Amino acid sequence: MRARPLSLTVLALAGALLLGACGGDDSGDDSGDGGAADGKASAASAAPGACAIGDLTVEAGPAAEAPADGDTGNVPVTLTNQGEDCVLDGFPGVKLEGGDAAVDIPADEAATAQQLTLAKDVTATFTVTYVRGTGGVDAEQLRVSLPGGDQGAGLPWSYGPVAAEGGVPEASVSAFQQAGD
Repeated sequence: MRARPLSLTVLALAGALLLGACGGDDSGDDSGDGGAADGKASAASAAPGACAIGDLTVEAGPAAEAPADGDTGNVPVTLTNQGEDCVLDGFPGVKLEGGDAAVDIPADEAATAQQLTLAKDVTATFTVTYVRGTGGVDAEQLRVSLPGGDQGAGLPWSYGPVAAEGGVPEASVSAFQQAGD
């Protein structure tokens, strides 16, 4: 009959270990902030907000310009954060503007947007790929906006007219990439 008390002892020990594992934090802190003193660690770990165009420097080039009608060109756009940590989540908004017209450039269908966190002085890039074409969009300016933002930064467009079909420019915008990736 010794086997029975031994089994109960093992069960009691296993139960005690199980209850100890479920108890978690023995610090006596029931504040719900994971033991952070006065909630300081929770506030410090708060996620940064969306980037604002006014906190970034925006530059275009140097470009691999399309030299003739039907040729493809690439214009890299660089964004450098000058403010607090912020997040880019989605695709940039890009328009070609000329005269009284403004035409949206769609996101590259093969690209996948990724979320990037930019610390102060950290840079992200994206690329505008276009086909040059007379009789298309006679752009004078490239207007860049951020996901979720309605303000934009205007950059001069000196890369020639952009081919268009049915009013849609033969151009696309890549996803944001961390500079150096």
